[in-house]
Amino acid sequence: MSPQERADIKSKIINDLNFVKKEIADLQEKTAPIAPDCSLGRLTRQEMIQEQQVSEHALHEAEIRLNKLTFAFSKVDKESFGECMECEEDIPLARLMLVPESVYCMECAREKSL
Repeated sequence: MSPQERADIKSKIINDLNFVKKEIADLQEKTAPIAPDCSLGRLTRQEMIQEQQVSEHALHEAEIRLNKLTFAFSKVDKESFGECMECEEDIPLARLMLVPESVYCMECAREKSL
């Protein structure tokens, strides 16, 4: 991987980190407890609770991605960054630019059903 490619991926990771952090902040607001004295109808309250549960799942997924991106950022300057953890082949640059936290090539990811 060339120094310019590594710099491009590093920049992508930083952009993704900033986006995910903002997304987490937004989702944390959506997962705030719903006051029991909220003057809503029964169905509307149930809908709000369901929406809250969906937001909690999205928050959990965003936190996982944040951890993966943070890990990728800590490894981006290492020589082994961009190598598949399974087959040790280079992960294509296009894949890393789309999903910079990738640790598997497409073939190995398919085999692992990731």
